Amino acid sequence: MTNRMDYNTAAPAGMKALGGVYNYVKQCGLPKTLIDLIYLRVSQINGCAYCIDLHSRDLLQDGVAIEKLVLLPAWCEGGALFDATERAALAWAETVTRVAETGVPQAEYEAAAAALDQKQLADLTISIALMNAYNRMAISFRATPAAAKP
Repeated sequence: MTNRMDYNTAAPAGMKALGGVYNYVKQCGLPKTLIDLIYLRVSQINGCAYCIDLHSRDLLQDGVAIEKLVLLPAWCEGGALFDATERAALAWAETVTRVAETGVPQAEYEAAAAALDQKQLADLTISIALMNAYNRMAISFRATPAAAKP
């Protein structure tokens, strides 16, 4: 894959603004592993090779079992690999990422709100929105995944 442009250089102030949101999410209180699982799942849905590579590496480095990463696309069938909070967050991430298809149904909201308090749910949604933005930047401008670099 050939990069179309370096968007970090082309729009440094815009990317810095996204970085500010990224820093907020890092300190918002949600567990790092949960955030990284959400980043990875959103990136899988969107087909963002750059972010899939990046967040898979982050999760492996943090000691997440390879089995959990392999089963993330089928987390509903992953049994005890995913705890109740992760399952609620992943379901929310999927419906919010696919907002044009799902409309984010009331039942999905109620399930997420039963597992997360209001701040956690708002912060989770911010992290989902952020990853969707990053995915769109990386896909649009063909950011090269580390694994694909010579």
